[in-house]
Amino acid sequence: MSYIDQVRDDEATGDAKRELDLAKKRAGRVWNIVRIMTPNPPVLRASMQLYKAVMYGESALSRAQREMLAVVVSKYNACVY
Repeated sequence: MSYIDQVRDDEATGDAKRELDLAKKRAGRVWNIVRIMTPNPPVLRASMQLYKAVMYGESALSRAQREMLAVVVSKYNACVY
């Protein structure tokens, strides 16, 4: 099985710490999909910017509709998160 080193909260510094802190503020915890990107803070930051644009940016879809689509796609793809 593959393994990716992840930055723990107590080890995080700089951009990784900032993104982990923002994730906790946003969701009350750090989801694994976010934590797995901690070794590469620029990628983590870009991913979070994309997420925020898709889920919170201007759209013809409501926030609830976007969440429902995310759930349906995750279920279809057999994602467990």
